[in-house]
Amino acid sequence: MTVTFVNSGGTPVRSGTVTLGTHIVDLLGIDWATVTSTEPLPAPIGPGARVSRTWTVCVDDWRVPLGMHVETRVAGVDWS
Repeated sequence: MTVTFVNSGGTPVRSGTVTLGTHIVDLLGIDWATVTSTEPLPAPIGPGARVSRTWTVCVDDWRVPLGMHVETRVAGVDWS
């Protein structure tokens, strides 16, 4: 999953974490489970800067039965 972070503030972002939520979804769009993972924010991010980072998100194959798929979204970002 690739996420682009934009620092629209006036001070640099020095550290933080991003939480990714990987949803196990069936054919009807029902969300059966969510697996979260936390990764370090690609810091520092200067004022006005854009930084992209790509993470590989893995889910055990037994969690995704035949006919289901995964969708990963950013669940939250904490920075300092």
